[in-house]
Amino acid sequence: MTSDSIHDSAYSWLRLLVTVLIATVANVGIWAVVVVMPAIEAEFGADRASASLPYTLTMIGFALGNLVIGRIVDRFSVTIALIGAALGIALSFYLTTLAPSILMISAAHLLVGICTGVGFGPLIADISHWFLRRRGIAVALVASGNYLSGAIWPTLLADILAESGWRQVYVLLAVITLATVIPLSLLLRRRVPDEAHGIAQTASDLRAKSAGMSPRTLTWLLGIAGIGCCVAMSMPQVHIVAYCVGLGYGPAVGAEMLSLMLLGGVVSRLVSGLAADKLGGLRILLIGSTLQCLALFFYLPYDGMISLYVISAMFGLAQGGIVPSYALVVREYLPAREAGARVGFVVMLTIVGMALGGWMSGWIYDLTGSYQWAFLNGILFNGLNLAIVLLLLLRSRPRRPEMATA
Repeated sequence: MTSDSIHDSAYSWLRLLVTVLIATVANVGIWAVVVVMPAIEAEFGADRASASLPYTLTMIGFALGNLVIGRIVDRFSVTIALIGAALGIALSFYLTTLAPSILMISAAHLLVGICTGVGFGPLIADISHWFLRRRGIAVALVASGNYLSGAIWPTLLADILAESGWRQVYVLLAVITLATVIPLSLLLRRRVPDEAHGIAQTASDLRAKSAGMSPRTLTWLLGIAGIGCCVAMSMPQVHIVAYCVGLGYGPAVGAEMLSLMLLGGVVSRLVSGLAADKLGGLRILLIGSTLQCLALFFYLPYDGMISLYVISAMFGLAQGGIVPSYALVVREYLPAREAGARVGFVVMLTIVGMALGGWMSGWIYDLTGSYQWAFLNGILFNGLNLAIVLLLLLRSRPRRPEMATA
């Protein structure tokens, strides 16, 4: 197989479809914990902070999993990584059902998060090898699997939770994960030819040289930018429900605004992916980050219900394409053979940014009694992200999308 024959071929699109299906199932762990949290809280008589600990550890594990499993994909293959992760997800779900306390449930969710990490950064890195002209939309579709999982699974699991309890939900998810992810992963056994990796290495070296930075420096700069953008991103996403409750609109209104953000995020990822195929990942990252910053500014003067619905939809449309754009920039500027590890590292730091931003916003609210300063904090961190992206753009020569490679 030649390096040209793997790009944008019929097999590439079949691989993309299979990868999106896997992502929709593999990401269920980070949404299932949200669904079962009230039931766990009630069963163990826990306070809200204790009941939130499983989610916190799931996200910590998710961040680590993107990095660790990304390295496994580079060294072995995405199929081996998926089979191992599916077994780990099923085992951790089952262990959770046996846990006698919130603390043990939380520990099991750390493993849930680590194994669930296979469904984001590692899959994005893998699919990026199989597309040239349509790499942007391919990456965007795989990244949307995370949001699709969040849109589909909570609704499907709600009735089972009400009828049979949260343990039955987790047992069912363990079976579904094994029954779907492992067979589908076997369809991804084909490897990228060494020739394609060699050509990709040459191209990425040239782009990195044009930016005047080593791969290590570029990776760290992108990671720091990712923290900045996601501290900003987390403010509305994590606190919009609490914000609406504080304004007297109630949690249901806040939940609807969050749904609008996620829906807008899916649209944003698809549009950004299509645009990235023309403009390149770095320019799309700049556009998305700028629009996110503008949307955050609108939260400052407007707090009416209708205004917040509109602004939340705007925010979702602005931010959805940002994280996939980081993956595209990694693939455009950094070594192809290390795509899994480097995409995993940058994605890990974006998740760290989400966790840090969610905590910081609550801390600022406790200090000031208002979310106004929390929004301003998000804007400042977004400014850090913008500064790094502008630096990279100014130091890089203009690129043509057709110059991209595997």
